[in-house]
Amino acid sequence: MNLNDALEIVGKTDPGRVRSHNEDSITFDANYGLAVLADGMGGYNAGEVASGIAVSVLSSEIRHRLDGVRPEQKEAGTQDEVGVALLRDNVNKANLSIYNAAQSQPQYAGMGTTIVAGLFYDNRVAVAHVGDSRLYRLRGETFETVTRDHSLLQEQIDSGVISKELARLSKNKNLVTRAVGIDAEAEPEVHVYEVEVGDIYLFCSDGLNDMVEDEDIGATLQMLQGNLPLAASQLIEQANDNGGRDNVSVILVKVKASYPAPRGWWAKLTSWFGN
Repeated sequence: MNLNDALEIVGKTDPGRVRSHNEDSITFDANYGLAVLADGMGGYNAGEVASGIAVSVLSSEIRHRLDGVRPEQKEAGTQDEVGVALLRDNVNKANLSIYNAAQSQPQYAGMGTTIVAGLFYDNRVAVAHVGDSRLYRLRGETFETVTRDHSLLQEQIDSGVISKELARLSKNKNLVTRAVGIDAEAEPEVHVYEVEVGDIYLFCSDGLNDMVEDEDIGATLQMLQGNLPLAASQLIEQANDNGGRDNVSVILVKVKASYPAPRGWWAKLTSWFGN
């Protein structure tokens, strides 16, 4: 599976202006339509260990599996699409790896990470997330959040305790209600969305959206959508110019062409050769 002709993917991560080291980890691969971003938390260096484990597990396991099966195929037992199952199962696998490391090595006690991961296939994107790392989408002139934060602040917004306007000023922005590696089991939220040619997807850590208003993020993407590397650099520069209080990471994915899954006799033929 090679989506290089259909997708343009760029990514960038930066420690920011305050932190001495970077606890974010990212990886992306247009061949497989894969983007993974994790924002680690924990004691000295433990956060970057947790995010590094998460990104490594998802990227290596998903690439390995997709070398032998197509993501739109159904799992025999659950009838879930392979792409959905790969995201969900490997977030859980990463969770267990991080949790076990934290339990067995005192210097890693309490470490964990948020994660947002996307797998593009069959003119769709499957998205898994845990915590408050986000996915946004620019479609035409509409810029909107795709994921919903697993955070105390989001729960307060949903229950009407606080308005979205006041939430921007809240000091509780970083209190997540779900994370990878903290407990023996994770709770990844996985959804599948239709994509359109021209869409731009932004995966980011909260170091971006805590420092830059959504309206300004959207305006930057709208203005620089023809130059994704510059757009990524500009978003990070904006976060740093506004204080850069946290590590900031972005992955941008632009859908350049349609990428439907093979159907009928062609699907059977490629499946036969894949085996």
